[in-house]
Amino acid sequence: MSKYIFITGGVMSSLGKGVTSASLAKLLQLSGLKVSCAKIDPYINVDAGTMNPIAHGEVFVTTDGGETDMDLGNYERFLNIELTKNYNITTGQIYDQVIKNERAGKFLGKCVQIIPHITNEIKNRIKTLAHVSGVDILLVECGGTVGDIEGLPFLEAISQMRMEEKSDNTLFIHVTYAPIIEAVGELKTKPTQHSVQELRRIGIQPDILIIRSIQQLSKAEKTKISTFTGINMKHVISNSDVKSIYNVPLNLQKQNILSIVFKQFSINNTVKNFKKWETLSKKYENVSEVLKIAMVGKYISLKDSYVSVNEALSHASVSQNFKLKVDWLDSEIFEKNKDKLQILNDYHGVILPGGFGVRGSEGKILVANYCRINKIPYLGICFGFQLALVSYLRHACGIKDANSIEINPKTSNPVIHILPEQNDKKIGGTMRLGNHKINLVKNTTAYNIYGKQSSIFRRHRHRYEFNTIYKSELKNSDLILSGFSDNNKRAEILEIKNHPFYFAVQYHPEFNSTPEKSEELYYNFIKYSIKRKISL
Repeated sequence: MSKYIFITGGVMSSLGKGVTSASLAKLLQLSGLKVSCAKIDPYINVDAGTMNPIAHGEVFVTTDGGETDMDLGNYERFLNIELTKNYNITTGQIYDQVIKNERAGKFLGKCVQIIPHITNEIKNRIKTLAHVSGVDILLVECGGTVGDIEGLPFLEAISQMRMEEKSDNTLFIHVTYAPIIEAVGELKTKPTQHSVQELRRIGIQPDILIIRSIQQLSKAEKTKISTFTGINMKHVISNSDVKSIYNVPLNLQKQNILSIVFKQFSINNTVKNFKKWETLSKKYENVSEVLKIAMVGKYISLKDSYVSVNEALSHASVSQNFKLKVDWLDSEIFEKNKDKLQILNDYHGVILPGGFGVRGSEGKILVANYCRINKIPYLGICFGFQLALVSYLRHACGIKDANSIEINPKTSNPVIHILPEQNDKKIGGTMRLGNHKINLVKNTTAYNIYGKQSSIFRRHRHRYEFNTIYKSELKNSDLILSGFSDNNKRAEILEIKNHPFYFAVQYHPEFNSTPEKSEELYYNFIKYSIKRKISL
């Protein structure tokens, strides 16, 4: 029978519940247990696909085409597993299913209510995930903060699970924040006290408290929190700021979090194989030589908009003993002043991540061309692939009005056009999503980068693609299309000859990168960026 760990949050959002959940899951995995993680999001959206990345963060795409919360990316990266879209449960999904059941007459004329019908659907989904995956322990992160009205049905559901399951089959962890008032230099525990009180009013008494703060809590501070919350002082865990998120698991374990969990679950466990992770986390902590990368995008006000890209870059750089310094550059600045493009010369590599829409697109086209001409390592992802093609056909092939119909629907040269199957589709969940097979052209750089495999599988999220009628314009040019999908009708990879490293891909390779194994394309982008650093 599976056991359940529920992670709630209080005081404020963005405390790192996802990293905390993934870190504890990693410790359990390294102890020989089979574990997985799920995320509950209390918003009414069915999924994250239509949400603004500046407000909500990156949309993480699962292999089966789910557009999910970015925390699923943390779970996959830490645990080296692939999750399905079912591991992101939303209010929209829950209500949609309950209404469908009501319309189908499955409630036998009863009045459909939050309790028991909504809460039963929530519990059923959680239990089904545990059963289907066959895990020893399922960690369930509850999004939002305690006290949010939209999260109450989920909290009620997990409270019921504690009553319904055996006493040693559930464990509750509450993540809170302890601010330090600079004027007095004192760490304040009152927000945590109030957060726990609110959780107890709902019917949940935490078994473990994890306190986020800029510094480790003292014994006196832990004692005070314990006294006012009724939680064993040894169960008050300090989770202070660290140099890398991959240091978090070991920070938690230093405070014996596994002993607490094993005691609660009546697990006798002596297997703790942490050595490999210790080596990895030290590497992230100790690298010092800096590599400068320019990230040119439009969602630059929130780093979480490109969290998987940032992590993939970090995996690739640290694995080659370099510390990453990423500067986020708004592509619109290059539209306003082309002379600003010269600042790219100061960087060791340039990346154009995914994105949508007209704003900043002309700046990205200019950046792609500048990197090509000036031999700066360039990696374009999704939209960065499409605009690299527009840029090349404009500037190298002389098609001055080459464009994407997403940017200019009336362009006479639609180098990028909408996928045929997308013309009559609505917005939500309708893009080309998830894993697709990509055939690699032999004897190309892409073919060599991916270990001379004939094909790879990578995740996608796009509505537009390269218009292959323009392939003829690329004959005898230095741009090579080196990867195709769907019976070779869709271009997936471009590379440029006689350039240190100029690559762009329609897919999202960052979703396949982990701290233990850097994705091949990102690894090589960093490799050639290092070569540029040495040469400058």
